[in-house]
Amino acid sequence: MVTTFTLRNARAADGTFLADMVVEAANWRPGVARPRHEVVASPEYQRYLAGWMRPGDAGVVAETATGEPIGAAWYRMLPRSDPGFGWVGTGVPELIIGVRPLWRAHGVGRRLLQELCDVARAAGYARVSLSVERGNFAATLYRSEGFAVTASGIGRDTMVKRLR
Repeated sequence: MVTTFTLRNARAADGTFLADMVVEAANWRPGVARPRHEVVASPEYQRYLAGWMRPGDAGVVAETATGEPIGAAWYRMLPRSDPGFGWVGTGVPELIIGVRPLWRAHGVGRRLLQELCDVARAAGYARVSLSVERGNFAATLYRSEGFAVTASGIGRDTMVKRLR
């Protein structure tokens, strides 16, 4: 497998691929897979996809040299009235990240996370948040990139990174 990839800014036309990455994020456990249609249709995941790319949305997509998308990280500003899994407050974008299984452990997630944090910092945000289920190996990546647990719920933790 080729281990080189590039990053580009997410575009409005990336909505279908972002839905694929929501499915990857939801199905992180080996051997446990919720069907795509079930994940994408569920309200708890729809909030990360509906109306992509609306004002305030930003993201990055990782691609192979041939232009095949292999991962994405993006953020949204979610309202108090419809918070996401990792909502911490008004004015704090919540991010979500997904990487195709064959590309995990090749640095794709780390680069996506770093780039998206740079995008958020450049947009003037002081913090970003995310949610991770307990037991998900991605929590180690998030901690290594400066995210800290700020709240815990049933089976999941909310993590925040200060950007400035």
